[in-house]
Amino acid sequence: MKLLFTLFLTVGAFAQSWSIQSSGTDASLRGVSAVSPMAVWASGSGGTWLRTADAGKTWLTGQVAGAADLDFRGVRGFDERTAILLSSGSGDKSRIYKTNDGGAHWTLLFTNPDAKGFLDGIAFWDARRGIVLGDAVDGHMTVFTTADAGEHWVRRQTPPALANEGAFAASNSSLALSRKKEVWFGTGGQGAGRVYHSKDAGETWTVAATAIRNDTASAGIFSVAFRDAKHGMAVGGEYSKDKETPGNIVVTRDGGLKWMAPPAAVSGTAPHGFRSAVIYLAGRKMWIATGTSGSDYSLDDGMTWRQFDEGSFNALSSAGGALWAVGAKGRIGRLN
Repeated sequence: MKLLFTLFLTVGAFAQSWSIQSSGTDASLRGVSAVSPMAVWASGSGGTWLRTADAGKTWLTGQVAGAADLDFRGVRGFDERTAILLSSGSGDKSRIYKTNDGGAHWTLLFTNPDAKGFLDGIAFWDARRGIVLGDAVDGHMTVFTTADAGEHWVRRQTPPALANEGAFAASNSSLALSRKKEVWFGTGGQGAGRVYHSKDAGETWTVAATAIRNDTASAGIFSVAFRDAKHGMAVGGEYSKDKETPGNIVVTRDGGLKWMAPPAAVSGTAPHGFRSAVIYLAGRKMWIATGTSGSDYSLDDGMTWRQFDEGSFNALSSAGGALWAVGAKGRIGRLN
């Protein structure tokens, strides 16, 4: 039995690989949103957006008018013609745009009203109801929600933030949504590394400490994902020391009430370095984590991991069984 299990893991390792796409841009990409196995949106630096409708055979690349100095760290596609972009930056450099015509025109929906604020991530439960996460302002993490497809945004009150607490805009996956109203988000910063949880679309919150690394300003949780209402995972680590493994993954089995380091964290089989994104592929019953020093997979809810690629990616998104990754210099991959 042990021999068969080992053989299964070995075969699994060789089965995972990235097929690199020709994106047509050298922008740094941190936003990706798969609408279907064929249609995918991506976004990045220099006001850049990308779209494919043929599973990556060809990519249409453009720049939002008047946004050449913006870094679109987040994108949410709804179909081949409709998508929302989030730029991350200080004060009014954090904005939300929307297109209804495949990127031909973009409308500015929202500009961050906080001069000292910084928006980090955007997610939607459906085409109308969404949420935006930002760094702490006046002692509280920043959260806005919309119920009309982004036309109007309402600020939500969150619990008091820690002194050095913030969020990371590395992959637009520090937010995780479930069901109709549930949301989690992870934080970082020295002494932080917590997970906030709301069951009512941001009206009320609880906060849980985790065992993620949090010893510097660039350490903490960078990505949160759930495979069901109980089982979730958060990854991150220390961004500036991207090849160091300790403290880069925590898991929950109770919907986020408690977060613990899995056995992989102490056995040496955790993802090999900082990881900026994690996702669960239901069709393969597999977790994938990626970052600047490679990609890994787990078949046992994060208990053990195997690295299958050493290339750099920032963000992940899947739809219809297809998984996409984006990274620096326009790098886009599709999981084979």
